[in-house]
Amino acid sequence: YSALETQWRVECLLSRYVACIDDDSLEEWPGFFTQEACRYEIITRENVERGLPLTLVFWTSQGMLTDRIVSLREANIYPQRWYRHIVSNVLIQAVAEDHLEVQSHYVLWQTRRDGQTSIFSAGKYEDRIVLRAGELKFAEKRVIADTHRIDTLLVSPI
Repeated sequence: YSALETQWRVECLLSRYVACIDDDSLEEWPGFFTQEACRYEIITRENVERGLPLTLVFWTSQGMLTDRIVSLREANIYPQRWYRHIVSNVLIQAVAEDHLEVQSHYVLWQTRRDGQTSIFSAGKYEDRIVLRAGELKFAEKRVIADTHRIDTLLVSPI
């Protein structure tokens, strides 16, 4: 693909990814990741800068991602929230033979049932994206949250 088409395809992947979360289509969320081995983590910027490995979330397979959604839907009860992502500054940092390294910024808004809207999390995504069966998939998605204090439960993916 040309550089322009690659950029467009990466931005489409990110747009579909956040729409899946924002539209509460979470059963589709694991499908954005590779089946063989994938990694999803949420870590604070503070821990990254200090070289501390402690994450808020760390899942290492598509099965773990699926289990989280099943748990969310069937085993746990959480107050309803609505989320809206804004993703910007999508930068393809490296193009390797078998993957892309991509960084982008995000802001995640949360609206509570009473209508109060606030910023839930802000930070950046560091992604390793691969091509599988003609589709771009996340092999790794690292969410580095500038917001290190989570106001409510971390229920949905970021």
